[in-house]
Amino acid sequence: MKPIVTADEAVKDIRDGCSLMVAGFMGCGNAFTLIDALVRKGTRDLNLITSDTAYPEVGVGRLICQNRAATLIASHIGTNPVSGQKMNSGELKVTLVPQGTFAERIRSKGAGLGGVLTPTGRGTAVEEGKQKLEIDGREYLLEKPLGADYAFIKAEMADRYGNAWLPAATKNMAVVMAMAADHVILEAEKIVEPGELDPDRVTIPGIFVSTIVKSELPAANLQQKA
Repeated sequence: MKPIVTADEAVKDIRDGCSLMVAGFMGCGNAFTLIDALVRKGTRDLNLITSDTAYPEVGVGRLICQNRAATLIASHIGTNPVSGQKMNSGELKVTLVPQGTFAERIRSKGAGLGGVLTPTGRGTAVEEGKQKLEIDGREYLLEKPLGADYAFIKAEMADRYGNAWLPAATKNMAVVMAMAADHVILEAEKIVEPGELDPDRVTIPGIFVSTIVKSELPAANLQQKA
């Protein structure tokens, strides 16, 4: 059985300067309850890894607007103007990574690989400082694995063993992030007993989950907030 704790208890060990992955896209699939708890705790200087920064004060966007992040690795920040403002002012160090490369770097970490070879980014700013390899006459960039101290994952349903079901787009980046983080905190809207979650619906096996937290807001409110 995995420990089931409050959101405040789950984030108490996330210190200033930790690296944090947040799954989801445009706020969809973000762990709102955990993010709110982290803002309450006051953790700062996070090294944030997320596909995008959602919208101002929505989901992962709150960590940007509340000045909780020192660095950001993401693929898209255009829907949150605060991210762009902080990047341009130098307040937030931003590294933009093509989304496919972003996913593969995280998957590489979880799979124990040394990196991924990709032609994406050749001839652009993306290739700066990266090793290049030529294979069968074609040039590739070596993109190194990307992991984190913690990951926030949002599930619609989880059992007490940590097996989780994430429907549709809410699973964006969630599976690879669950594999690549040292400590995975799973926020679930519904927690059921072992055997109540159909094994065919398991998106993330419980072996990757460290701690479970019950969402504090019902699904309808989460969707409205997003």
